[in-house]
Amino acid sequence: MLEEELTRTQAGVTPGRPQPLGATVDATGVNFSIFSERATKVELLLFDSYDDLAPSRVIALDREHHNSYHFWHCHVSGVIAGQVYAYRMDGPHQTRESGTRFNPRKVLLDPYSRANINTLWDRVRAVGVEDNCAYSMRSMVVDLDSYDWEGDEPLRTPLAETVIYEVHVGGLTASPTSGVAHPGTFNGVVEKIPYLKELGVTAVELLPVFDFDERQVLRTGPNGVPLYNYWGYDPFGFFAPHTAYCSDACSCTHITEFRNMVKELHRAGIEVILDVVFNHTSEGNEHGPTISFRGQANEVYYHLWPQDRRHYMDFTGCGNAINANHPAVAKFIIECLEYWVTEHHVDGFRFDLASELSRGEEGYEMPVPPALWGIELSGILSETKIIAEPWDGAGLYQVGRFPGKRWAQWNGPYRDDVRRFVRGDAGLAGSIASRIGGSRDLFTKEGELPTNSINFITCHDGFTLNDLVSYNHKHNDANGESNADGAHENFSWNCGVEGPTDAEDIERLRIQQIKNMMAILMLSRGVPMILAGDEFRNSQGGNNNAYCQSNEVAWLDWEQAEKETEVRGFVQQMIGLRKRFRAVREARFFDGRTNDRDLPEVTWHGCRLEQPGWEDTDARVLSYTLAGFNGDPDLHVIFNMYHLGLDFELPRVAGQQWHRTVDTSRGAGQDVLPAGGEEPVPGHTFHAHGRSVVVLTALPDNGGTLR
Repeated sequence: MLEEELTRTQAGVTPGRPQPLGATVDATGVNFSIFSERATKVELLLFDSYDDLAPSRVIALDREHHNSYHFWHCHVSGVIAGQVYAYRMDGPHQTRESGTRFNPRKVLLDPYSRANINTLWDRVRAVGVEDNCAYSMRSMVVDLDSYDWEGDEPLRTPLAETVIYEVHVGGLTASPTSGVAHPGTFNGVVEKIPYLKELGVTAVELLPVFDFDERQVLRTGPNGVPLYNYWGYDPFGFFAPHTAYCSDACSCTHITEFRNMVKELHRAGIEVILDVVFNHTSEGNEHGPTISFRGQANEVYYHLWPQDRRHYMDFTGCGNAINANHPAVAKFIIECLEYWVTEHHVDGFRFDLASELSRGEEGYEMPVPPALWGIELSGILSETKIIAEPWDGAGLYQVGRFPGKRWAQWNGPYRDDVRRFVRGDAGLAGSIASRIGGSRDLFTKEGELPTNSINFITCHDGFTLNDLVSYNHKHNDANGESNADGAHENFSWNCGVEGPTDAEDIERLRIQQIKNMMAILMLSRGVPMILAGDEFRNSQGGNNNAYCQSNEVAWLDWEQAEKETEVRGFVQQMIGLRKRFRAVREARFFDGRTNDRDLPEVTWHGCRLEQPGWEDTDARVLSYTLAGFNGDPDLHVIFNMYHLGLDFELPRVAGQQWHRTVDTSRGAGQDVLPAGGEEPVPGHTFHAHGRSVVVLTALPDNGGTLR
């Protein structure tokens, strides 16, 4: 009987190939391959259905026929796309000495799986030593070759021309106010493409779309309601689109729905940048669940304390840290990125806590980390945007000194300086001048450019822009941590009242402050990034850490979008202005060159010409003149963050007259004037209202229009 069963389970099984890793469909079946250096026994489990409690077929892989050095592999004839599968592995369980954690009772996902099924998943049962087959996640075989891309390719928009819109796939349309047919999904994103195109952004940066455990209960809220993983910064399936973002989690549509979204965004001229998490995984520390990496090569994938390898180093605040510069792990990361580019036409990646990827053995910072340089030098990724969050959760801070040269970096000092300046803090003229010019003080390595700086004032992690001008303090009580979580110093100002108000004067000031920050962002060299919903004053009620709020707190409120047209119109027009005037988006630092009329590229001023007040610790103003090149007009920009109106001297330009183009103190329809509708400025001074940003355009005295 045992011989008959063995014959059945091994029927149609041949040794197969060690590469590529994962499940690869061919004309006769599927090749399976998985990495594990120290496993002594590997079983491939095949399930007839995603919700079967036990496998219908168990294929034993032996070292003589199915092992090539680091890889276990086989080819199974007759298997097709849609096949549900998983692994079991046995080997040494020497947690203290070597860090190995093999457990033959645990069902393991394929780390290279292109799609996963989690309908039976029970996180609690994945912890401990008992068998969890009936409660496990499973992988799914996917056919990558049958999709019709209809000629689509990555857009390759230059960084200097890019305007990024950071958005959560689920949160974009999960609210009933979104009015979409497929809320909270990749398909829902497609339904909002007309809105994104009208706004004028050139790229969406999607919060994590790698498979994560959205049913993981992180803690309990003060009202007793469980709080779940919302943001998704806790992945387990790096090659697989997140199951919950698919319209049917149990079908084989994961890949198709993600690709459809990319293709339709590209048709609208919008790139797709993925926020990727290669610094830790959902398996957590030694008390966490076994999902895949822990059960196949724990000692390879994670940083472990050398004195007692039961315990995980944690540079992320999430329980573990990926050992990114081990050769096998670096291979995994680079192949994953290349897969999303070649198979899904993704345009770029933003790396969460990217500095963790520069840590080597025992967690020390490496001067030349192989993983990061491998990404930078990959031929397949050579035209792909790579963006670092250049710090990690254990104090490694690398803004301006991140390894490599073509990495763009989230510019934390830009965020803080602009927030403080607009709030009214004094003595920041020099810092703001540097931020406007692309942060040359930070990006000084040979060959770096303003486009190495991702300029942002808000992002998913922190206050929304509306809350930044509405709250002096964070209000995170709903997170169940007694308001102890989230950033304590936000450089915010509530304009006089904490939270919502019916006071018209305060509401007008808040709108003006939002416009000020959006204007500065769009006038800065570097790459601007907007947080989704900021353009219509979306609020999280003062919560600056909505990582566990999979509800109305964090979802975009589209009724608010319909209501708040003034700010939305302003943002749309400022994006258009940035596209119109090359001087504000040049991919060069100010270098002293002059234009064809012998005007210097930039001249700095304060209220008086050529007196910027760099040393004035009380100054809350800055103005500057940008010379136009190649037929573009000269621009004169005024920042008055003082609470009272001030007169600013204007430079004289032969044969030209200054015209008001932007004034944040004015209401809708007058805050940004269209080309041809600019208003002439009489005389040689301009009165800038308190807390305002003004842009003047030099046009011919006869009132001619821009070329």
